[in-house]
Amino acid sequence: MNGDVYSFVATCDVPRNVSVCIVSLEGMLERDTPAQLVAEPSHVFRGIHQARYPPLCVRCELYADNRPLSLPVHTQYSAQSDAHTWNEWITLPCQVAELPLHTQLALTVLDVAGPSSETPIGGTTLPLFNRCGALHRGKQRLRLWRGKHADPYRPSSTPNIPNETSQGTRLETLRKRQQRGLLPSNEWLDTLAHRAVDRIYTEEIQRSEDLVLTIEMPAWDVPIVYGEPEPMPEPLPQATTRPAPDANVERTWIQPSLFTINDLDASSENLVEAKHRRLVRSQRLDALDRERKPTAAVRDELHTLLLYPPTRVLTTAEMDLIWSFRFYLTRHSSALTKFVKSVVWSDAQEAKQATDLLLPMWAEPQLSDALELLGPTFQHLKVRAYAVKQLRQARDDQLQLYLLQLVQALKFDEEAFQAADDEQRALYSSSTHQETPRLVDLLCSRSAHNAALGTMFFWYVMVERNDKRHGELFGRVHDQFLALLARENAPLVEMLERQRLFVDMLTSKAAELRGSRDVRPTKIDKLRTWLADRKTGLRAFSAPLALPLDPDVHVTGVVAENSTVFKSNLFPLRIECRGERDSYTVIVKNGDDLRQDQLVLQLFALMDQLLRDENLDLKITPYHVLATSSNDGLVQYIPSMSVAAAVAEYGDLLGYMRSQYPDADSVATFYVQAAVLDTFVRSCAGYCVITYLLGVGDRHMDNLLIAADGHFFHVDFGYILGRDPKPFPPPVKVCKEMVDAMGGTSSMYYMRFKKLCHTAFACLRKNANLILNLIALMVEADIPDIRAEPDKAVLKIQDKFMLNVSEEIAVQQFEALLNETSYISTMFDRLHNMAQYFRQ
Repeated sequence: MNGDVYSFVATCDVPRNVSVCIVSLEGMLERDTPAQLVAEPSHVFRGIHQARYPPLCVRCELYADNRPLSLPVHTQYSAQSDAHTWNEWITLPCQVAELPLHTQLALTVLDVAGPSSETPIGGTTLPLFNRCGALHRGKQRLRLWRGKHADPYRPSSTPNIPNETSQGTRLETLRKRQQRGLLPSNEWLDTLAHRAVDRIYTEEIQRSEDLVLTIEMPAWDVPIVYGEPEPMPEPLPQATTRPAPDANVERTWIQPSLFTINDLDASSENLVEAKHRRLVRSQRLDALDRERKPTAAVRDELHTLLLYPPTRVLTTAEMDLIWSFRFYLTRHSSALTKFVKSVVWSDAQEAKQATDLLLPMWAEPQLSDALELLGPTFQHLKVRAYAVKQLRQARDDQLQLYLLQLVQALKFDEEAFQAADDEQRALYSSSTHQETPRLVDLLCSRSAHNAALGTMFFWYVMVERNDKRHGELFGRVHDQFLALLARENAPLVEMLERQRLFVDMLTSKAAELRGSRDVRPTKIDKLRTWLADRKTGLRAFSAPLALPLDPDVHVTGVVAENSTVFKSNLFPLRIECRGERDSYTVIVKNGDDLRQDQLVLQLFALMDQLLRDENLDLKITPYHVLATSSNDGLVQYIPSMSVAAAVAEYGDLLGYMRSQYPDADSVATFYVQAAVLDTFVRSCAGYCVITYLLGVGDRHMDNLLIAADGHFFHVDFGYILGRDPKPFPPPVKVCKEMVDAMGGTSSMYYMRFKKLCHTAFACLRKNANLILNLIALMVEADIPDIRAEPDKAVLKIQDKFMLNVSEEIAVQQFEALLNETSYISTMFDRLHNMAQYFRQ
């Protein structure tokens, strides 16, 4: 055994009942003399006077601290033979995990003394734990105290005292050491030695006057050492800020050598720090703090603090600095979240001043700051109520843009409400409920009066109802929303029910065809026949139906003859819907979780809007994706062709665009219409930046698509946040086919492409806090790549923005990434194309 390694198990981790095997009794029994029988005639009925080896039983009891741990348990009576032998395992009604350190096993051998009476042959008491605190195991030979019941109380009058000087005891000790691997073993020699030890021990007992009871304890593979269950640490005082992981702090991990013991004082307040905080933040300094103005150096330091990303944890000195200049900072809206993080919420006076005095007078924050206050970091209900108050001023289209994250924020809102005290919950009393609604009330109210917002809210909540942890919460949200709709917008209730039936029919059919063994043409025929059947009611709706995928689009039926089944492993359906003006094609997927794609496309739409707000249109195509369950969903179909297919059919991307929108007189645009080439360059720049920021992986020629009018876009977002099935993927995906379509690296169009990339990166970098806050709200969503490392999801995207350097340096570093070429990735693209070719 390695002396540096000692393996054991604590008793608190052994949920098994105490058991012991009563083996045999050795030694001569004392019988009464004739004179004693005359004096006590009743003794003649004892078993020892009826036979040489009378039937005996053993009573087992567990005691600790002079109290019984269980009821006594008896063995069966031994058989009348030439020895007292039981070989019976007894299970006591007490678990090993419940044993105190001073537990004693009291054993008494009993003889029949007459009708309904017993007399002790002898008794002994064995501590279950040895001097080292380990549970006894293996065979034990116990010397009995003749004529006495076992005394289980401490100190016991019948302790087990082995004869340390006898040869048999010493040999028995050596045998136990050999069985545990502490002494070398030899199979043939051990057999002879064990026989000799048993013979010597038996001879010693026969020569002595002792009674020896042999028992056997369970032979555990490793020692069972006494260990109490670790006490649960006291909960930390309620605070609004919960420390987030900080990439700038170096961590030192301590590996426990044996086991970890909780420090019960770790959650207690440090008295020195508490006194220092009270002196620095004394309420008596309020009058001075109101007039306090920072110096130029302090103002620069405060400006640096305000530029910290949302994930940055403030130090104690930084928190004190912000608190000292809190009145000065009320005019800066961007300082709100940093101020809330600097408040010590365990201090009632400080918390009251922050919520009742400072928050109402603070400059109105931006919507991104309000979203941060709804995240998991902020727990105080008045802070969250302030954030909801700011959201009330947002337009419906803004709420629709952030609705996916706001639905996830309901989880944190409920956790904060459950953890709050009665004083905070009084904020939502019936008298003030209209003035300070909860987030769920705001979302239900706004969704009830806007059909598009209500449709998206309904489907987002429907998916979350299947969540194991928060399903009950979203079930209540679903019921509250439908009850409000029934009172205020009954037509929307009917529309949502029709949408649900429409989606259920399509996803059920997709699952049926996917599980069918028919060939693809047969599946297509079955699909079209089913769609054209009048019984389904899909060919022509009784009234226009708002599509769940895009509520602004109303359809009147499906076009069965133009619907088909894709050639794919999951056999998704392509359903063409007849619109009031134009047709709208939907892809119905079964067996695929689209929630990650839904999140990525929502962030694409957000980034597109942020760029448009800066008058930068990069022709991004954020097509619609809706997850209707964890296994089904709808995707908008965009007529397009993969880059691999376009190159295979037309030679290159320019040839494809030239075939669709030619311009024979324009040599400068490679005989392609200028607007089409401009759209291609802009969309390439936009997708290069946004896929880089989100760390989209698994980019190959089949999930890069191009439309006839030059719109370039990405599909299939099964890998994000830097994950990729291929080794050494490039951080920015710019394939050779894209560069060739711009005229090469020396062309003016490629230079314009790089300039657009730089501008887009700089614009989105200014809105980094908004994007990071939205990702932070999704940490508990069941998104595969976020679920893998939820504590690192926000940090991974934060690193992409390069917020630790200036904008000029960040743009230079991004340009270096743009010029970086991964030859390994190019090789894998070629291998992928070959695999696709042979698959066909």
